[in-house]
Amino acid sequence: MSYETAVARMYALGHELAQTPSHKFDLAHMRVLLAAIEHPEWRFPGVLVAGTNGKGSTAATLASILQASGIRTGLYTSPHLVRMNERVRINGQDISDDEFALLHDLVDRTADRLVGEGELPWHPSFFEMLTAIAFEYFARKKVDIAVLEVGMGGRLDATNVIEPLVSVITDISLDHEKFLGNTVGEIAREKAGIIRSGGVVVTLPQQPQANDVIGNAILDLGARGVSAVQYVPPVSPNSAQYLVCADVEVPLTAKDATGGSKDAKKDHRPVYRYPLQVMGKEILVETPLVGRHQLRNVALAVAAADQLNQQGFSITPESVERGIRETRWPGRFQVISPTDGSPEYVLDVAHNPAGAWALRSALSSCYEERPLTFIFGAMRDKAIGEITEILFPLAGRVIATIADNPRSATPAQIRAAAARTATEIEDACDVSAALERARALAGAKGVVVVTGSIYIVGEAMRVLGVRV
Repeated sequence: MSYETAVARMYALGHELAQTPSHKFDLAHMRVLLAAIEHPEWRFPGVLVAGTNGKGSTAATLASILQASGIRTGLYTSPHLVRMNERVRINGQDISDDEFALLHDLVDRTADRLVGEGELPWHPSFFEMLTAIAFEYFARKKVDIAVLEVGMGGRLDATNVIEPLVSVITDISLDHEKFLGNTVGEIAREKAGIIRSGGVVVTLPQQPQANDVIGNAILDLGARGVSAVQYVPPVSPNSAQYLVCADVEVPLTAKDATGGSKDAKKDHRPVYRYPLQVMGKEILVETPLVGRHQLRNVALAVAAADQLNQQGFSITPESVERGIRETRWPGRFQVISPTDGSPEYVLDVAHNPAGAWALRSALSSCYEERPLTFIFGAMRDKAIGEITEILFPLAGRVIATIADNPRSATPAQIRAAAARTATEIEDACDVSAALERARALAGAKGVVVVTGSIYIVGEAMRVLGVRV
């Protein structure tokens, strides 16, 4: 089977969240599939990272710290920005097209056989298939550890079949209410499903409802809760105290097998920089993940790394410092600075109110006196009205557009949801047209902010030729 055929067959399974999910979330079926390919999830140790916001950033930072420590590290994340391969990485390098096609063929044929023999009632979903492919890839490549971002929820997520060395729970807020519950407490119960009896749980204090649920789950299961508070720097109401513009090494070409770039340039961009005590030594944190919320995500990653160090993985303060500095997590307040007279671009996948507040804070810190033009698109099932009320007041002009996704809201639906904002909103038929219009509106001195959905950001990256 070719790579193109494998990808087409994956997309043909459809998007779980665009369909009725009644039979999509069942760990028993996932275990049947994994048993048929000889339980790859048993052949590597792992870390599970769940939460509403920040789980991808936390997972990417932790994986970078482990890699900087000389540990062969798998990273499984979702969704992807440009290519499906981005979701499955070892030491920063995507799974190859050939390897993806080979493993897809194995898992797909196995699934068809199980359905034919009555072992499975239906073909596994897109996410279940991809999770099985990732597990088999990590097992075959003999990773020392894999960092696994939970897809949605936690309790019934396909990743939750492993026995994690450490469970990490990031900030929890309202999102995916149709599937997870209508309150923060209900959603927290789903996230807390990654906690194991007697296991280690790294988290931070957050909303009281979430704290209560997570705390009770830890007590009920006899788990050991680890607070990452000691790794969060003192934060004033304006976290710009840590924000600096520094020369950051940006890769120009694909990464090599060790995760280092074969070619790179220095780009002047915002980073957070602050001293931190780690493992008895002061390091200088310099994270390219900008936004006050990222201070919490970095803290969670450092606390998880410290716990893994106590479990026998050789991690030093120096490798923590280097891993944070070298973290690459595209589409999260990612700054693109063209040299051809085009405006500067900020790409951020803020797709819920908490993410919108984080983006607003970062924009206010970095671009307080520069005019902002927004390109905005969102999925219909998101809190579009609330998100637009948070973000649109920052914009001089907003261009509403639509992604190539069946869940996408139309520009007309976005305008209707944003009716309470006074910002002028234009329509664009697609992301390419939106970018062309935004360039004309912003000019060389302006800033174009592309946000609202990972799908909008991914399509913008393809049009702009941005490497992931």
